[in-house]
Amino acid sequence: MQILHALADPARLRIVEAMRAGECAVGDIVERMDIHQSGVSRHLGILQKAGIVQMRPDGQRRLYSLRREPFDQIDAWVAGYRRLWEGRLDRFGAALEQRRAAGKTNPEENP
Repeated sequence: MQILHALADPARLRIVEAMRAGECAVGDIVERMDIHQSGVSRHLGILQKAGIVQMRPDGQRRLYSLRREPFDQIDAWVAGYRRLWEGRLDRFGAALEQRRAAGKTNPEENP
């Protein structure tokens, strides 16, 4: 998943976190990060190519904002694993409950 690959870089993940509040100019992101403007621009280019951010020009400035769709894709991907683990945990809980119930009816089996 290209989205996860793009977010795997700690600097890009911090940029995305910095943009959670809304649209940002490159200069605003540079002020929040410990990265030079050229580095921020390079990371924003990678995030834009991955479809995570979008850019709109505003005179001389370039304003970046997060796109919803990639985060919906991540949520859907994680939901599949969540269902898998919830099912396993539900079965584990049921097995524990059966074991407890069996122990209450026959205390000699559980020392």
